[in-house]
Amino acid sequence: MDILKIFGFGEGGWGLALLAGAGMTLLVSACGLLIGAVIGALVAWSRLSGNRLAGAAGEAYAALFRGLPELLVVYFVYFGSSTLLTTGAKLVGYDGFIGVPSFVAGALAVGVISGSYQAEVFRAAYLAIVKGELEAAVSVGMDRWLMFQRIIAPQVLRFALPGLGNLWQVALKDSSLISVTGLAELMRVSQVGAASTHQPFAFYVGGLVLYLAMTLVTTRLFDIAEARATRGMRRIAG
Repeated sequence: MDILKIFGFGEGGWGLALLAGAGMTLLVSACGLLIGAVIGALVAWSRLSGNRLAGAAGEAYAALFRGLPELLVVYFVYFGSSTLLTTGAKLVGYDGFIGVPSFVAGALAVGVISGSYQAEVFRAAYLAIVKGELEAAVSVGMDRWLMFQRIIAPQVLRFALPGLGNLWQVALKDSSLISVTGLAELMRVSQVGAASTHQPFAFYVGGLVLYLAMTLVTTRLFDIAEARATRGMRRIAG
């Protein structure tokens, strides 16, 4: 089969399907990164809170999901969440099966994995804040919420951006594992196309090119965001 026809946008071409799969990959990765940011922030807070129980729970979470294979986490979230929902529904009298959509399960799986790493990024970013700034805020009577808005959150985000950029690339790659749930992301579309046309090399090279393009573009966007976030720091240093 002609390669140009395979990747074309006309009848029998897989161009649109591959682009749609790439879009789904970006969407599920972005949602996973956001879910991971929420989880990571909570875990980082638990480890910084000084509470032994909360700190131990945060450390256990991070150790567990860093140590497990990512594919196992995907299966655990995909099948486990459906099992839990079905079991809970039976307790209130519903006798049917409740399945979790592949997109939701995939984003949760990526988020659970990413959150275990983001926790350390946020914790390190918080510890990088000059303590004198926090002490000065307390000395002038600034309440905790206002201090969080004006001092902690902006600086944590600034210091965390390089690490978050690296974790975005990890989330982008981990999203390929979600193909086992049947979600039509880039890897799944490549697999289906390869099986349908008996041209595996062409489709996997096409998938490689799209993954590389997404990586290069999004890395550049993170670089721009990091440059803007640290612009004031460079001026002070200069």
